[in-house]
Amino acid sequence: MSVVEPGCELCALAAPVVWAGDKFSVIIVDDAHYPGFCRVIWRDHVREMSDLSAADRALLNEAVFQVEQAVRDVMQPLKVNVASLGNVVPHLHWHIIPRHADDAHFPAPVWAQAVRTTDPAILAARRAQLDELGATIARRFNQIEK
Repeated sequence: MSVVEPGCELCALAAPVVWAGDKFSVIIVDDAHYPGFCRVIWRDHVREMSDLSAADRALLNEAVFQVEQAVRDVMQPLKVNVASLGNVVPHLHWHIIPRHADDAHFPAPVWAQAVRTTDPAILAARRAQLDELGATIARRFNQIEK
């Protein structure tokens, strides 16, 4: 059973979920500058990977890998950033962010100051791939569960 922490935005997540299991969910973040930005969110409210059992750490690590691979397959980024920060929201989650040489912050982290504006047509083309990305993520996890 999931532990819900009052006031935690990830516990009360309202974002569309592309895949949900007993222990974690995957969302595609609505980020205008980074189409394909995903999060893997552990269902129970825990702060750190070391709070999980070895089996749950392995499960979460595999989930992040599966989402990263789906992002690579569909979005075709130059690089994928994977991060678990949790400084603002202390609820275990991983960011999987496709990076392109023309993105607003490249090569710096997406949380740095922007150095350019990405062509709106390019961003629109990337956003057009989000349905395919969601379907690819769901397909990967549905195959694992069989």
